[in-house]
Amino acid sequence: MEKLGVIIVAAGKGSRMGTAESKQYLQLGHKPILVHTLQLFQNIHEVDEIILVVGGTDVDRCRGYVQDHALSKVTHVLAGGAERQDSVRRGLDSLQRGTTWVLVHDGVRPFVKKEHVFDCLLKAQEQGAAVLAVPVKDTIKIVDTEKRIQSTPDRRSLWAIQTPQAFRFSLLQEAHERALHDDFMGTDDAMLVERIGTTVHVVEGDYYNIKITTPEDLPWAEWILHNVRGEGQL
Repeated sequence: MEKLGVIIVAAGKGSRMGTAESKQYLQLGHKPILVHTLQLFQNIHEVDEIILVVGGTDVDRCRGYVQDHALSKVTHVLAGGAERQDSVRRGLDSLQRGTTWVLVHDGVRPFVKKEHVFDCLLKAQEQGAAVLAVPVKDTIKIVDTEKRIQSTPDRRSLWAIQTPQAFRFSLLQEAHERALHDDFMGTDDAMLVERIGTTVHVVEGDYYNIKITTPEDLPWAEWILHNVRGEGQL
């Protein structure tokens, strides 16, 4: 029986939110954003284990969330590293022996649809690596340091990458080990896998799978919670 592990990364301070409290702990409905995210994966039957990686000063608080909300699949609450990549690597090191597949997900994306999680996982099981993404709606410009437009890439080839990102465990582990050895820092896990020569496939998600990052995201998140996903479904 192949095991599926999930790493939820929530170690960031969220300076762009402009609040004293880190964004993952802000209230959404009647619960912290992070709890909504954890409950989503807790309720996916196929998930065997969840590793939660948070800021060092938030470990005890998050262990309290795990107990208070009966998040039985969370086996470890870990202090993250200096960068997101370090935090994911710590999560990988803590997954149960025998884990075959791993999903990496942002703690502040509480609205991913379960069917899209499965679509991403199935594509990874076929190809080794897959990420959720949506086509870019806006025209994108390449701009230099003087804010001068240099070029306009074809919008049809541009996708905004989301999470979860799904991988064969051994593949992602190798990608992280190589990155550590080479002192390479990527922007996401897919980038680490790409650089060792593995093709990462895109699976189309939807635009409601937002990453709650700035103050403008909060009222939008409340609307999605009550009008699209439904609080009782999270």
